[in-house]
Amino acid sequence: MWCSSTNSIALTAYTYLTIFDLFSLVTCLISYWVMMKKPSPAYSFGFERFEVLAVFASTVLAQLGALFILKESAERFLEQPEIHTGRLLVGTFVALFFNLFTMLSIRNKPFAYVSEAASTSWLQEHVADLSRSICGIIPGLSSIFLPRMNPFVLIDIAGALALCITYMLIEINNYFAVDTASAIAIALMTFGTMYPMSVYSGKVLLQTTPPHVIGQLDKLLREVSTLDGVLEVRNEHFWTLGFGTLAGSVHVRIRRDANEQMVLAHVTNRLYTLVSTLTVQIFKDDWIRPTLSSVPIANNILNLSDHHIIPMPSLKAADNLNPVTSTPAKPSSPPPEFSFNTPGKNVSPVILLNTQTRPYGLGFNHGSAPYSSVLNQGFGIPGMGATQGFRTGFLNVPSRYGTNARGQPRP
Repeated sequence: MWCSSTNSIALTAYTYLTIFDLFSLVTCLISYWVMMKKPSPAYSFGFERFEVLAVFASTVLAQLGALFILKESAERFLEQPEIHTGRLLVGTFVALFFNLFTMLSIRNKPFAYVSEAASTSWLQEHVADLSRSICGIIPGLSSIFLPRMNPFVLIDIAGALALCITYMLIEINNYFAVDTASAIAIALMTFGTMYPMSVYSGKVLLQTTPPHVIGQLDKLLREVSTLDGVLEVRNEHFWTLGFGTLAGSVHVRIRRDANEQMVLAHVTNRLYTLVSTLTVQIFKDDWIRPTLSSVPIANNILNLSDHHIIPMPSLKAADNLNPVTSTPAKPSSPPPEFSFNTPGKNVSPVILLNTQTRPYGLGFNHGSAPYSSVLNQGFGIPGMGATQGFRTGFLNVPSRYGTNARGQPRP
């Protein structure tokens, strides 16, 4: 009502800070409710994320109000209305008193934590630079100005100061455009103050790992990996459950002879200093030695036919070979892999009977074939001496180990 009677958009922008203070009181009530509630099966991690959601909603609504003020201020630059200063200064002090009383009289745990953990706003940085300059002149004020100032108290004082300047300029010179300029300044300060808090609370809702604890977590995980019996630490995930509460889960692979309960106690003791809500999954090494008994024998191996044929590759005619180097005489053929041919490539397939010697342990007939039957199964070459044919078995291969074409012994 006072904002509409004064027609001041700067006072309206400052009133939005009062609405934000009301949301901060609601957030404080939610925080007390969360402290009294215990985890349930539906909410096994507790209800701490409700206060994170309340902080995120309050800061986002304050930024939306600042954007609305910026839009209205852009329209007022085109046509500036007249400002009535009758209740402008009174409304400024009433709003300032309410804002300071709300922020300083009640211990608001969620907003107190966010204001310290979030990154500094541009307003805080400029005030910090100004405080260093003042403390350089008057060192006695270092205990008051140098510590990080509360962003909510800072924006309340800065907004009230802007309204006081607006009141004086309108009263002295009737300069109504300064009201719009003050509204834009208050909206920018509100947006710059709330944005870092929205980012911080939004990262908590997204279950991200806080940047300031990543180094400590890496150090603790390295200590856990060096514990007795621990082989590997994997699938680790740590996130912020609530303001100041870190949760995490980790899988630990241990030796087969290690004590699970002992390793679990040591791992929990190391990580509990930083992670209050921790889930550790212990599992032993899962490698298995292969055994021969586990390898099945195919049925077709036990039931062989009466005759089985071993094919052998055929060899080219002897006239295609060079008697000196035993390589193909055709220049177009590729060079052989070895400089000498393996004897026996021109032998036809050998037919083996089941009466021959077979390995033990697979259900085969045992024993050896008679000496005379060997010569009749293809090892001896027809037309040659039986004894000489059995020695080599490959007498129709070109002379290689005997004499050369001139009848001289080869080296």
